[in-house]
Amino acid sequence: MNAIPNDSKTDRRGFLGSVASGAAAIGLAALATPISVAAAEGVPQDTDLEAWFAGMKGKHKMIFDATQPHGIYPFAWPRVFLMTNELTGTMPKDCNAMVVLRHEAIPYAFEDRIWEKYKLGDVFKADDPATKSRALRNPFAMPKTDEYKAPGIGAVLIGINELQASGVMFCVCNLAITTFTTRVAQGMGLDPAEVRKDWLSGLLPGIRIVPSGVWAVGRAQEHGCAYCFAG
Repeated sequence: MNAIPNDSKTDRRGFLGSVASGAAAIGLAALATPISVAAAEGVPQDTDLEAWFAGMKGKHKMIFDATQPHGIYPFAWPRVFLMTNELTGTMPKDCNAMVVLRHEAIPYAFEDRIWEKYKLGDVFKADDPATKSRALRNPFAMPKTDEYKAPGIGAVLIGINELQASGVMFCVCNLAITTFTTRVAQGMGLDPAEVRKDWLSGLLPGIRIVPSGVWAVGRAQEHGCAYCFAG
């Protein structure tokens, strides 16, 4: 599979223009195509998703709904939820926090290789907090221990791997993956099925694929989670 030739501004503008053209050509009216692809190829068979949601038995439970890049917030707020519950007497092991990555927040489910190869920072308008420019990596996948700091608090552990170690659950929308891989593939002149396959091969450990993000938000609330909009 061909990577984007180089990082020059001219080529980047051309790439983004082609992606935008592909997106416009697909449009909402053509959502039936990615939906049919998703149905044919399927959500990677995860037969225990319902059990995964039913396992949310904590005293305090919250779903963090991430729909687009929104700085550190989709990752900082679950940590704040756990920290402040601990300060008020409930340990993290007795809480449930779930981050749903859907719509334009789905790139955070993927490793650096996918970000660099498909220029996800440009496609999703996602900045790297370290450089203040479009991200060429997933800035929340495995950050350095002291990479994120809060005034008066110091280092805060808001990497996806760090949150997972504290019990935070992550899932990503299959429908959005299918739709955006189709758009990106059309913009790059590639096979959508191959691009989708490549993205899925770069899924971060421990992130579950769900049929759709709205499905996951609904399931979490059915299991007693409070709702927090995270961006």
